[in-house]
Amino acid sequence: MYREHTKTIKIGNQVIGGGHPVLIQSMTNTKTEDVAATVAQILALEKAGCQIIRCAVPTMEAAKALGEIKKQIHIPLVADIHFDYKLAIAAMENGADKIRINPGNIGSRERIQAVVDVAKERQIPIRVGVNSGSLEKELVEKYHGVTAEGLVESALDKVKIIEDMGYDQLVISIKSSDVLMCAKAHELIAQKTDYPLHVGITEAGTLFSGNIKSAVGLGIILYQGIGDTIRVSLTGDPLEEVKSAKRILKTLGLRNGGIEVVSCPTCGRTQIDLIGLANKVEDMVQDIPLNIKVAVMGCVVNGPGEAKEADIGIAGGKGVGLLIKKGEIIKKVPEDQLLETLRDELLHWNA
Repeated sequence: MYREHTKTIKIGNQVIGGGHPVLIQSMTNTKTEDVAATVAQILALEKAGCQIIRCAVPTMEAAKALGEIKKQIHIPLVADIHFDYKLAIAAMENGADKIRINPGNIGSRERIQAVVDVAKERQIPIRVGVNSGSLEKELVEKYHGVTAEGLVESALDKVKIIEDMGYDQLVISIKSSDVLMCAKAHELIAQKTDYPLHVGITEAGTLFSGNIKSAVGLGIILYQGIGDTIRVSLTGDPLEEVKSAKRILKTLGLRNGGIEVVSCPTCGRTQIDLIGLANKVEDMVQDIPLNIKVAVMGCVVNGPGEAKEADIGIAGGKGVGLLIKKGEIIKKVPEDQLLETLRDELLHWNA
């Protein structure tokens, strides 16, 4: 698989590339200058499973806040810089574990060199980001529009600028809101470079459409062994990004741990609030560190049989519920005690 052959890059206390597990990233949506709010959000994201966090650095005050933020968190901190090379330097001086820049909007070669010199001196990796929305005019003309080929050429041009300055601790990101273009671009670049890739479908959208676009796009890319860190970009709470990223990686077999909840679609036989019950189960298992499958079934007719593949399951009937282990009914309880019975079983799973 391609991932095993990528260059290894150290980001704070984490390592990506070289066959290491794909890491989950998110980005804060607080004002970085507000240290307390930013730290609170990062700590919540850490708890949800975020492994690398990015903060916007639009001002010198934000760059200086990174130092205070870093003291209070436990995962690597990436500074997101646009346009001002001085902010990139200040972010690194204030402890950023990695910086994200687009050399194309940093300005002159001297300014890029100034940023690279500090990164090299401190051994801070640079994520070179290219976005389909900001593809250079000459590449749009060359390829008759925004294309996967244009994105790849743009990214490799930027990488070469930094390599020519004597630095190779790089991570590449080529993002597009067009899922199939994004997938094609990653397939092309994976053949042309061994730098680790940060993968995401940019501006994916709301919780509903963004999750579908991200799952399809990241699924296509990651299934081919391409990608070293991911971000699910959603218009919503960053916690949702992390939850979705975990589920995508688990579905692809790239991550273990965490309870997987499966539930049947509702049908005319359903005599309980299956939708409500399935959602309650999914919320309830978030903090239980087991690597098992839990089934939530809506009727006592097919429930036991359908729950056979799961480690444990519940099936609801009118006023009554069944607790099922490996397809065998082990307990019958009143419907209103079903959730609590399941939780008790899970909490004492290893006993």
